[in-house]
Amino acid sequence: MGKTSKKQDPLGYTMSLGDHLEELRARLILAILGFAIALIACLAFGKWIISFIEMPYIKAMGEEPRLQTIAPTEGFGSYMEIAMIAAVVIASPWIFYQLWLFISAGLYHHEKRYVYLAVPFSTILFVTGALFFILVIAPLTMRFLVMFDRNILRSNPNWTFPKYLSFVATMMLVFGLAFQTPIAIFFLNKTGLVSVEALCKSRKYVVLGVVFVAAAATPGSDLVSLFALAIPMYLLFELGILLSRFSNRKKRLQSNQP
Repeated sequence: MGKTSKKQDPLGYTMSLGDHLEELRARLILAILGFAIALIACLAFGKWIISFIEMPYIKAMGEEPRLQTIAPTEGFGSYMEIAMIAAVVIASPWIFYQLWLFISAGLYHHEKRYVYLAVPFSTILFVTGALFFILVIAPLTMRFLVMFDRNILRSNPNWTFPKYLSFVATMMLVFGLAFQTPIAIFFLNKTGLVSVEALCKSRKYVVLGVVFVAAAATPGSDLVSLFALAIPMYLLFELGILLSRFSNRKKRLQSNQP
């Protein structure tokens, strides 16, 4: 694709496939550099990060707990994994900034302003989702699982360090990404790809889809985690519709003013 008429493109230029690929390469390099810097910091402070993530387990056990390692490299591998997950969370403002800049490169000028609104909200929602799991959902889930093992199975829960950290770290990422739902809906509506009316009509399908996505995101997990993810996802879907309605109403009022 080359130059087009200004009637078709207000900027007078449409990016070619090569330009898009070059833009993608540049944004990926910058995102990876930001992640690498965050990873170095997380490796240095990994002990404190792990202590923070262990809190739900410690509270659920109600005693002096000890997560075990049963293979020589398990402890080191888990340390690296949790450092990388924490680096993604910490570097998320920079990563989302690069992602939205890449998206904005293919938009018209009047659509790009929504990108700059989306960046801070994407970051806030991602971090909120990750913290919501570790501070609210994880303690409930761990308490339920510990009580189930002790009272129903009559067994002593003795979880391993890699399994626990992998579960918690994965769920933090899942919740962080799930909390992007209202921003995605708002952006799709403002760019004219999806109308509010179409979103409202799709509610019954969204409920089914949300449960399916939550089940896929929590494989082998308990029902507490499944519904703890599905319910916020649907509420965030409704929040996206409300934000779109509010923005559209505000735009109509402004256009009706003399």
